[in-house]
Amino acid sequence: MARHTTNNTMTMKNLISAILASAILGTAALSTGCTGSATRESTGEYIDNRAITAKVKTALVEDELVRARDVEVTTFKGTVQLSGFVDTQAQKDRATVVARTVPGVNDVKNDLIVK
Repeated sequence: MARHTTNNTMTMKNLISAILASAILGTAALSTGCTGSATRESTGEYIDNRAITAKVKTALVEDELVRARDVEVTTFKGTVQLSGFVDTQAQKDRATVVARTVPGVNDVKNDLIVK
């Protein structure tokens, strides 16, 4: 029975990942503007950054140490910013490690607060 629960958990995580990716890509398709600047993303950057955000969030959900529901993820020009709250310094450090493993991440700014 435990195996059945594990399969359901993984299926649910895959479903959540697919929904997040679809929502992000759908929103990106509605955005306007093509050229980026130092403070504004181009359409391509917007799509890339939203995909990176979804992948980082998914990686955090799948990580056993980090409590992903308490971690907010935003991405701008390949730099991922983590914010929110964690219970331990180990969770904060692990969130940085997990985020850096995602393809497309150039840098990670960890603003997580240890409760």
